[in-house]
Parts: sequence; structure tokens; C-alpha cells
Amino acid sequence: MPNERQVPVPIEEEMRKSYLDYAMSVIVGRALPDIRDGLKPVHRRVLYAMQELGLTWNRAYKKSARVVGEVLGKYHPHGDSPVYEALVRMVQDFSLRYPLVDGQGNFGSIDGDPPAAMRYTETRLAKIAHEMLADIEKDTVDFAPNFDESLQEPIVLPTRIPNLLVNGSAGIAVGMATNIPPHNLSEVVDGLVALIDRPDTTLEELMGIITGPDFPTRGYIYGTGGIREAYTTGRGTITLRAKAHAEKLRGGREAIILTELPYQVNKASLIEKIAELKREKKIDGIAEIRDESNREGIRVVLELGRGEIPQIAMNQLYKHTQMQTTFGIIMLALVDRRPQIVTLKEMLEAFVRFRREIVTRRTRFDLARAEERAHILAGLRKAVEHLDLVIRLIRQAESPDAARDALMSRLDLSEIQARAILDMRLQRLTQLERHKVVEEHEQTLALIEELKGILASDAKLMAIIKQELLTIKEEYGDARRTEILTETTELTIEDLLADEEMVVTITRSGYIKRTHVEAYRSQRRGGKGVTGMETKEEDVVEDLFVASTHSFLLFFTNLGKVHWLKVHEIPEGGRQAKGKAMVNLLSLGEGERVATCVPVRDFGAGGYVLFATKQGRVKKTELDAYSHPRAGGIQAIGLDDGDEVMTARRTDGQREVMIATRQGMIIRFGEDQVRSMGRSAAARARGSSTSRRAAATAPSSACSRCALATTSSS
Repeated sequence: MPNERQVPVPIEEEMRKSYLDYAMSVIVGRALPDIRDGLKPVHRRVLYAMQELGLTWNRAYKKSARVVGEVLGKYHPHGDSPVYEALVRMVQDFSLRYPLVDGQGNFGSIDGDPPAAMRYTETRLAKIAHEMLADIEKDTVDFAPNFDESLQEPIVLPTRIPNLLVNGSAGIAVGMATNIPPHNLSEVVDGLVALIDRPDTTLEELMGIITGPDFPTRGYIYGTGGIREAYTTGRGTITLRAKAHAEKLRGGREAIILTELPYQVNKASLIEKIAELKREKKIDGIAEIRDESNREGIRVVLELGRGEIPQIAMNQLYKHTQMQTTFGIIMLALVDRRPQIVTLKEMLEAFVRFRREIVTRRTRFDLARAEERAHILAGLRKAVEHLDLVIRLIRQAESPDAARDALMSRLDLSEIQARAILDMRLQRLTQLERHKVVEEHEQTLALIEELKGILASDAKLMAIIKQELLTIKEEYGDARRTEILTETTELTIEDLLADEEMVVTITRSGYIKRTHVEAYRSQRRGGKGVTGMETKEEDVVEDLFVASTHSFLLFFTNLGKVHWLKVHEIPEGGRQAKGKAMVNLLSLGEGERVATCVPVRDFGAGGYVLFATKQGRVKKTELDAYSHPRAGGIQAIGLDDGDEVMTARRTDGQREVMIATRQGMIIRFGEDQVRSMGRSAAARARGSSTSRRAAATAPSSACSRCALATTSSS
């Protein structure tokens, strides 16, 4: 219209204001749970509507469509699908640790099967849900108008159960998300009781009571670091593992049996993924997959091939499938209608404060009702004490109003008391009923004193909260389902490989390979032998030894450095394979070549490495000094200018050492004559007269290649 007033508004300001309004609407009104009852608005409305419909745990089921229609029509003006999905999730025992709704029909499965349509399923409140709604009629919580202001709905439920912790919550808002895992009710109640008894209870003490999340699908929590981080900061990541064990089958074969899955893992998808990895040969050893699950529980059978090691296959499954997953904990909730990340103690303290408010409001409500009843009983008691007068006044009165006025003036009664006397049935005038009036009045007065005492004493108030929590634990508490593995290690490649013996072959020109020991079959008398390795012209096999796939190989170079490789990292080849050049496997510098190789299975087993250099020097260093691999290698021995490492051997410190030169000279001495030195120390010339004679007769120019042998001292 031409006379309409138009006010120009910058689009940036309008977008900022509108987006913030939208974001806060989603955060507060849809996506995040309240820290007090642990519910989002849709879940709260579903439970309240079911109570209004009279769907208690001990009454008949009603169609889910009836519940959804009630929620939509009265409290939740959104689509029917979100409401039904919220209802379904509160039924599923694999989604909630303590389901709040009791369902009848198909409500989905852990295989990801969708629930039946709402017209086919039936629901009623679970018994534990009544603890969420207890005392709601006693003015314990505030109510607000519904979407069309025709009805009132509760802002929060007066729950006796710490629902946010025991059932957890997950939601994605605008710019923030929450992911709170479920916990064991008994543990949470014990933590709350400890906090009530001693408000200064530390977080460490609480974590000793509440040991960690407890998922409905059981399984393992692998490690405690993420739990501690989440409880202390509000954020953390925990590792979940399936529960699996090996079983012997007929014919000497073995199978891996899955009986429990990580939380929120789809069993059907997991089996499909395992089958896919089996087809692509990314997981070896699985011959057959069978799902034998039933109503009694999960049982997935992974049958292994003959001779396969179950632990290796299990580790491969943990590495490549959802048999091991992570759960990111974000303990975000609405605190006084503001989103806030809270610690474990802050969450427990918030629930105790909430219960204090609920019990206080309930006690005040009961006190007001008791005082009203006491006032009426006082009038009835006065009436039965002056029964003849009351009867005469009523008979003489021309109307009920005149009788009321006469009673008020003659017996000094209030209008409420006078009305109660007039409404009294004639049977209350008997001797027995008159006695009951007096008795009820005395009991009501005693109740009033008790309620006033509770409001006046914080200790009595907290004792009631504590007792109610212990009653909840006794009624609904159960044992932990999820087991926490405290001592854990990260999966390494060795965990995925079988521990097998390999023949490692090294040539003089620097080629290396590994071959399975079974490739070299045992030969009897008259055997002609087989080819062990193809080599280039003028190349020869310089070293050959047997080592486990889990063993380290220490490569000592001519320049005094040491490099590491695991045996399984060496390319595997057949008997006739040439192998691969070591320069492609190790980070060798210019002019650097491998002088010798020492296999080591366990650095903690002790022992030494004994070196011999081109200039006739020797050095002994503890084996443990080489136990920390580093890319590019580390210095293993200090060398003088022009000197090089010729060879190195592993010893036990009690050996006899013989060093032979290219010119045929030899020296022998006890290993104990060489003292142990640090890793980067330089080699020393032998100081005995024997060594001096050897050095004199074998000049350094003749030591371009030497052999070091160790023999037992005997």
C-alpha cells in the first residue's frame, strides 16, 4: 500500500538476527536434552501424552498411531515421522539402556530392519517411565502453554531417575552436537548417594564409582583414557570392541564366534563388510560366515580355514571392520536453557539440585493440601462435639445458606468448614465415624508437623532424596553389561600377521629376500639339493639365517649407522627369486652400504653387539641401546677417519672371540676383556701384547675384509 511505512534494514543485520533466532530455536526446542530429565521436547511430550491417555505399564496396549496423533494434535506441531521415530527409539532395547516405552510388535532390529508402520504396533509406558512422571500432579514442575495456547504442557519432567546419564542422548543442533553414552543405573545412583553424603567428593572418587559407560549391546570398552578425558573435560573418545572368542570345530578347524557388538553397529552391515573383505582377500583365513542369531542373543560364526590362527584373524577384523569402533563423547546439555558442556560431577550435581527443587515443591504442595484438610477436619470435629446443636440449627434453617450462616455464627466456623458440615453424610454421625474424624484430624496435624520439619531441615530433605534413589536402584538396578579393559595396546601390524619362521637371504651386492621355511623341504641321504636363490653374475650369498616374521633385523652399515626393518617388511619371494635391493628398503646415505645384519626377537633378553672394524678395532655395546628405531637410522659406533665397520655379531658377554683377516692372520681373546661402551663411542684397539702382535703382522691395509666368530668359552 502507498501509505505503508517501510523501514530499510541492512540485509547482514537481518540475516544475523534471523539465523540466531533459528539456531536457538533448534538448540533449545528440538536437538539438545535438558540436563534435568535428559529428554528432548519430543520425547518429553510423548511420555506426557501417554500418561494423559492412561497407558500405564499395567494396563492394555494402545495403537502407536493413537499416541502419535495425541502428541501431534496437542503438543508437537511437526511431522508424524519424527514423533514415531522418537517413540520407536524409546522401545528399542538395543538403543536405550533402560527403555522407557513397552512395545508390542515390530520395532526394528539390530540388523537395521525398519519398524512396522504405526498402525500395526502397540505401546504403553514401561514401568520405569512412571518414575520419570512421578508427582507431576503436585506442582513439582512448571507448565507452559502448548503451540496454540489451548493446553498446558510440562517444561521438564520431575524424574526420579538420572535419565541423561543412564540412557544417554544424541543430537545435532546448529553449530553444536551432543553425544552422551548410556551408563549403569546402579553405578550412577551410587555416585549420586556419595555426592549427597559428601558434597566435596572429588571427580577421581566419583570415577571410582562410575567406572564408565554401560552400553545396551554389551561389548568391551578398550582403554580408560577416553573415559577419564570425557568425565574431566566433557569431551573424549573411547574405543569399543565386539566380544568374540574362538571355538573348536569338528575336523580340527576353528571358528571365531561374535556374541556382542559395539554400540550402534548394524549387525547385517558388519557381516556384509566381512564378506566383502573376504572376497577381496583383504582378510585371510575366513572360509565361511554364518549368522546364527536368534531371540536369545547374537551369534555370528566366522569359520576359519585349516591351520589358521584365530587371534590373527580377530585382530584383522578389529582393524578393518566395525568390530572395533570409536565413540566420541560430547557431554553437551541445556543448563538453565543454555547449551553447556559439563563434566561428570557437574552433571550429577545438577541432578541433585533438581531433585532438591522437586522434593521441596512436592513437600510444599503436600503441606498446603494437609493444612486445607486439617482445617476441614477441625470443623467436622467441632461439629461432632456439638452434634445436638448442629442438628437443631440445620432443622431450624429455612435454606442451606441460612444453615451455613447459623453454623458459622454459633460455632465460629469458616465458610469452608460450614459447607463441609452440610455436605457430611449421615453415617458420619455414628459413634465409629465420629471417632475416625478425630483420629484423622490428629494424623493430619502430625503430617503437617512432619512436612514443616522437612522444609526446615536440609538434612531431612537430602535424606528423602537419598532414600528415593536407593529405592530406584533396588527396583531397577542391574549388573554392568559392558566390560572395561583397562590395560590395552594399539594394534600393530604384528597383531595382524602370524608368527612364522622365515629364511632370510642376503647377497654381497645388497639384495635381500625372505622365503617361508617350508619351501626348503627336508632331504635324505643322496639328495641333490635345490636352488635357494638366483643371483646376478659375480654375486654370491653372503648371509642366510632363520628369523620370525615378528623379529627385528638390525642392518649395520660400513659408516657405523644402524637401520631397522621387521622381517615381515622384507619382500617375500620363492626359492628362485633374486630378492630386492636393500637401497630401496633402507634410507642409506651416499657411499653407505650394509656391512652386516643381526636378527633380534626381543631386545629385553639382554646381551651385546660386538663390532670389528677395518682398522682392527673392536667395540661391545649392550643390545638394548639399539631398541628404539628411528627413520633414517642412528649412529651405532663412532669411527676414525678412513675406518669402516666390517662385521658385527650378537653375543651374551661370555664368549671367546676370534677375528681372522684377509691375509690369514687370526686373533683370539675372551669377550670379557672388552668392556661395554655407549652406542656412539668409538671402537678401541686391543691393548694386550697378543693384539699388538696381531696388529703388527696384519696391517690395516690387509683388513679390507675380516671374519668375526664367537665361540663358547668352554
